[in-house]
Amino acid sequence: MKDMMRAAMVIARRDFSAVILTRTFLFFLLGPLLPILIGMAFGGLGEKISSDSLRPAVGLSMPPAEAARMLDAREAIARRIGADHISALKQAPWPADPSRLLADSEAGYVAVVSGTVDQPVLTGQPSGIARLEGDVRLIASAAKTRAILPEVHVERHPVARSASGQTQARLATGRGAQIVIFLLTMLLAGMVLSNMVEEKNNKVIEILAAAVPIDAVFLGKLMAMLSMSFIGILFWGGCAMAALTLLAGPGFAPPAPAVGWPVFLLLGVLYFAMAYCLLGSLFLGIGAQAATVREVQTLNMPVTMGQMVVFFFATYAVDHMGSAPEIAAAVFPLSSPFAMIARAAQDAAIWPHVLALAWQALWVGLIIRMGVWLFRRHVLNAGAKRPLFRRRATPPV
Repeated sequence: MKDMMRAAMVIARRDFSAVILTRTFLFFLLGPLLPILIGMAFGGLGEKISSDSLRPAVGLSMPPAEAARMLDAREAIARRIGADHISALKQAPWPADPSRLLADSEAGYVAVVSGTVDQPVLTGQPSGIARLEGDVRLIASAAKTRAILPEVHVERHPVARSASGQTQARLATGRGAQIVIFLLTMLLAGMVLSNMVEEKNNKVIEILAAAVPIDAVFLGKLMAMLSMSFIGILFWGGCAMAALTLLAGPGFAPPAPAVGWPVFLLLGVLYFAMAYCLLGSLFLGIGAQAATVREVQTLNMPVTMGQMVVFFFATYAVDHMGSAPEIAAAVFPLSSPFAMIARAAQDAAIWPHVLALAWQALWVGLIIRMGVWLFRRHVLNAGAKRPLFRRRATPPV
């Protein structure tokens, strides 16, 4: 065992140096940040465009006095509940035919309110009328009564703890941790596949197999890729913390999990490592059987789809702590890291995590052993195996 671990460390150091000491590793670190920055930029631009110029308004074709009452009522309501929660009103020509106003594409009216405050008439498409009728009725009622949501002082009584609010906050923390671990695992574990196929094609794996045990080769490659993943996570995590501090401010305090933030972060690292090793060892076995990149892609798809099903099962179990689905998700090895990190956010007990980590480590070893057995049987001993279907010899003429 000691010799195998020493050989695995040699393989891990070799693969780790081969990946880290390259220029492409810098692009690997910066790659996930570029889509996020571009998405944030275009998201803010799209929101500004939609709120400034593309947001449809309701045309107000009423006599000037009536229109002024409607506009004042709408502004008063918007100050109380927010401008985004009440339809916008825009002064329209009066007198005018509402149908012609709606036919004018440059006006940008989604509907037109005509008539008077006492008897407003809403003209538009059926879907627009159904969506806007409630807002128009509220504005007209406030304009008619002239009692536009009077100010009421609300006395504040803050409390340090709310059981329902704390439960919901911890549930959100658990779901967020599940999503982060899943995305990082799916982003990083796939690199193990291409690494194995490349060395098989270059005959390097046969040289390594002759020098060290195959178990050490598999374990060393898994350790190297996991170490490289931790470097990427440290870089991305630092960027995320800097952005969060800049956008949310130094006083931002996320809801604390049940086990506390130090233990929760430690468990998050351990469960990510286990999720990565479980999926990575599975990918190692697949990569060891595949001969080309095309075969890797073909075999990778079912595993990825299956992992997504496992993740959705684990997210469903979050809402049912202690139920049969939640226990099954915690016991099944591929979903266990996601289910247990959610449990850490909602339950303060530590001993289940010790058992879960030991259980997951056992399955990592079993999957690696299965991959090694298949590699020896179907790759290293391929020449010694008898064919499954033997061609019948042609009798001499």
